[in-house]
Amino acid sequence: RMEGLGSYTLPTGTEYRGTLKDGMFDGEGELLFPNGGVYRAVWHRGVPTQGKYTFADGLEYKDKKWHYCDGYDRRFYTEICSGLIEPDISQLTNLDPPPEIPKGCYDCGDGFYNPETRVVVDYKFRFLRNADDEEHEWIIQTCRQAWDETSEPQPKP
Repeated sequence: RMEGLGSYTLPTGTEYRGTLKDGMFDGEGELLFPNGGVYRAVWHRGVPTQGKYTFADGLEYKDKKWHYCDGYDRRFYTEICSGLIEPDISQLTNLDPPPEIPKGCYDCGDGFYNPETRVVVDYKFRFLRNADDEEHEWIIQTCRQAWDETSEPQPKP
């Protein structure tokens, strides 16, 4: 079994870097997710005892007093840090400009979803997961979809 300091890449592309004991995460280590997020934690026998998740854009998750996207302030984290963009231009995602969605697909937050194959890939087109019925319905009803034609914001005359 794995022992000591090392790294292990899971089939999903998530990588663990840190200490291992008897084949389990044990001690200080971090999970690096394909979407750019990082979970740093102290592990005991494969279970995190304390940890912190940081999103790819630098936003740190807090389980108490979480004020981001709480219903009252709907700005993206980049808007909180850098200010709002021009009023006539909508910021559709935290990434500005947003990634171009492949034809027939949806942007589901951590990548693109193809409803025909029911596969989610990351923004570099690497496999993330197969969507179950519940996730499929949520994506179809909620997420941004590719359009056959695009329009650029026009300046006011």
